[in-house]
Amino acid sequence: MNDKHSPTDAAAAASDDCGCAPTPAESRAFWKDGAVSRRGALTLGALSVVALSAFGVTSGVNAAYAASYPSWDDVQNAMNNQSSKAAEVTRIEGLIQSLTQRVADAQAKAILAGEEYNTAQLAYFDSIAVAEELQSQADAQAVIADDATKKAAQLAAQLYRNGGDDTALELFFAGSADNADELLSRLGTMDKVYQYNQTVHDNAVAARNSAQSLTDQANVARTERDRLQKIAEQKMIEAQAAADAAQAALDEQSANLATMQAQLAALKDATATTVAGYQEGVRVAEEERKRREAEEAAKAAAGNDNGAGGGGGGGGGGSAGTGGWVRPHGGHRSAGYGPRPKPCAACSGWHYGVDLANGCGAAIYAAQSGTVDYAGPRGNYGNYVRIQHGGGVSSGYAHIRDGGFAVRNGDWVNSGQVIAYAGNTGASVGCHLHFEVYLNGAYTNPISFLADRGISV
Repeated sequence: MNDKHSPTDAAAAASDDCGCAPTPAESRAFWKDGAVSRRGALTLGALSVVALSAFGVTSGVNAAYAASYPSWDDVQNAMNNQSSKAAEVTRIEGLIQSLTQRVADAQAKAILAGEEYNTAQLAYFDSIAVAEELQSQADAQAVIADDATKKAAQLAAQLYRNGGDDTALELFFAGSADNADELLSRLGTMDKVYQYNQTVHDNAVAARNSAQSLTDQANVARTERDRLQKIAEQKMIEAQAAADAAQAALDEQSANLATMQAQLAALKDATATTVAGYQEGVRVAEEERKRREAEEAAKAAAGNDNGAGGGGGGGGGGSAGTGGWVRPHGGHRSAGYGPRPKPCAACSGWHYGVDLANGCGAAIYAAQSGTVDYAGPRGNYGNYVRIQHGGGVSSGYAHIRDGGFAVRNGDWVNSGQVIAYAGNTGASVGCHLHFEVYLNGAYTNPISFLADRGISV
């Protein structure tokens, strides 16, 4: 990555454009320039282990369950005795039911944890807007106070140049004996000048007090914002643990269900079909499954590559910009960044990203190299991936289709690498990618962020 477009510079530039991120000092306090210390990494790791344990997942989960699965030797031995056969049938049926239920329970917990993460994340985003609005109002009142103070100072200076109050009165009374009406007029004008000066002074004091009050409120709002950010990050860790638990259960099922179903069929088969025949059937079925998955992945990648450079709204997915950044998806822009009507009750009235539509199953690319720190369900975002790029810059990818993850939590990905496939999960009305960019955890406009790097979306 060249120095001109380093993530640190990118974060600073985008923060200036957006105006919605924490101040540099606040960012450093929370993110430490995007770096995670060794102690911090150990802390996050410990939290992840605790969260995993809460969802029933440990490092030895597969081995623990695998020990209870029947072998083909068990099946063969049971077939030689009717009572043993019946017992083995009951055992395998129970294991299949337990395995299926474990997957369903783990997935339900993952969905619930993802919803809690999403709620916490959007609460944090909302708090950014509150803090920014209060500070904006405080700044506006400070400008009013400054202007009023200047006007009061100008009037005072004018009186001083006229020689002070006594001299001004002498000027008013000069020649007044011949024209009493003129004297009264001058006195009235002088009184108005003093009243105006007092009004200007009072306005300046009121505006200054208002600015200070709003600044105090903005400071409180920023403290709340930082608190909500930490909550959102913790909810993300818990949601990832739940997603990992669901994936572990699914992997367990994938590794054993077909075999147990074949074993059950063998035990219930009254013909002379051999156990070896069922074993061969399992092997062929597994090979066929892997072949289909490989074909689907290749087809989706090839279909998106054929459209590279030709998609509407700025070219195909993966088209390169500067500094290693690439367009994360092909197709046209179907929704922009900014305020919008709420598409659902739990949705935000602000669209924090940009929507790119390139069809169901179209490849989604990592916009920049980095480490995946979340891959799982996230409420109305549907299936979601977040990548940390360094320097406080990260990116998010939402509405991924079910089974459409090409990466997992902790994976390192290269810029332009396929990380997922577009879907219609969450609060979505059609297959597309919802893409976001974050600076020190706060949202920014991904359209202008990518445009600054030579990428049109």
